[in-house]
Amino acid sequence: MRDLAAILLAITLVFFALRLATSLTRDRRQRKRTRLSIEATGQIILAEVPSEAGITFFTEDAKAFYFGQQTISKNAITATRVLINGTPIAASIRHDIRDAETVPQEVVENHPEGFSRDRWDVAIETTDASLVIPCGEIRERISQELARGIFTAVKMAIDTNAK
Repeated sequence: MRDLAAILLAITLVFFALRLATSLTRDRRQRKRTRLSIEATGQIILAEVPSEAGITFFTEDAKAFYFGQQTISKNAITATRVLINGTPIAASIRHDIRDAETVPQEVVENHPEGFSRDRWDVAIETTDASLVIPCGEIRERISQELARGIFTAVKMAIDTNAK
């Protein structure tokens, strides 16, 4: 009787392991198809931002950035900020709108210890609206790296358009 229970348990565990492997493979293939379709439109994928609905891509082409279904025209961007728990730690503001009271440009410092469980976001302000890109609260500096990558790309667009 014990042998039969052990065999059933082993079969059940193998079944769930195969199911998990199949699910992971399906998700990886779906993400690859999505990446290929994005790249086929001429966009460059800058970041894969985790969200409740899965992964949302932050991409760019020559004229705009894209976050999911939202389009952010590079010419309309006036400022960008890296936020930790809603507090800006770095900012880049277009030269033609900068005034004396704006936050100075800073480089996001590399923090080897990371900021575990702090929420990392990137705020992008345009002439029309503001958008906050939630980079997450993931440990091991993943969220910090996402925020740094997005901030750097938007900052470069601001610097390029200011010239």
